[in-house]
Amino acid sequence: MKVKYIDKRHWRRIVDREYVEVKVNNNKFKGIIGLVTMKKVREPLEVSVVGQKITVADDNYQWLQILPEKKRYSITVMIDSEGNPLEYYFDINIKNITQKGNARTLDLFLDVLVLPNGEYELVDEEDLQRALEQSQITRQQYHEAYVIAHQLMIKIDKDFPQMQEKIMYCFHKIKHKTPTHKSNKFNKVKPQHKKHPRHKENKHRES
Repeated sequence: MKVKYIDKRHWRRIVDREYVEVKVNNNKFKGIIGLVTMKKVREPLEVSVVGQKITVADDNYQWLQILPEKKRYSITVMIDSEGNPLEYYFDINIKNITQKGNARTLDLFLDVLVLPNGEYELVDEEDLQRALEQSQITRQQYHEAYVIAHQLMIKIDKDFPQMQEKIMYCFHKIKHKTPTHKSNKFNKVKPQHKKHPRHKENKHRES
């Protein structure tokens, strides 16, 4: 079972970083919000999302980490040095552990990747299948991963702008906790159209 810490403490790509987090408990959001600022990286990370090549990690980029309580998914928003959202990354999880200072997820392999315009794709199905075959997860967890992913994709199709508004709320909650930084802004991008999900292997690797 893969454990992911939202502060990216084990990610070797980051040479120098700042991290802040806040625990929120109100009628808009319950859970942990974290913000990783990559002051210096060993090398940029370029990935393919819905057929587009995107650099998601580089000097002065930020990753907004959203870990809702009692949900089976978490969100990472990759933000460039000018405050532009590049990608919304939904991890499907066995469990979210919202422990301040040690927030983490128990990863269930399957992921949904979304562009700011609302196009999305489902990835890492091979990893999920391999985990089942190697008895890392149960058959029930295997099916649950697909149920959660498809629920998210339906929600993205129906009302991605509302999801973006909630994400923006989380960003505003955390930005007041951060040291002064030129990219402490979040430029809203209006979704243009949807695309039926493509299914492929995910190339986002923490190395």
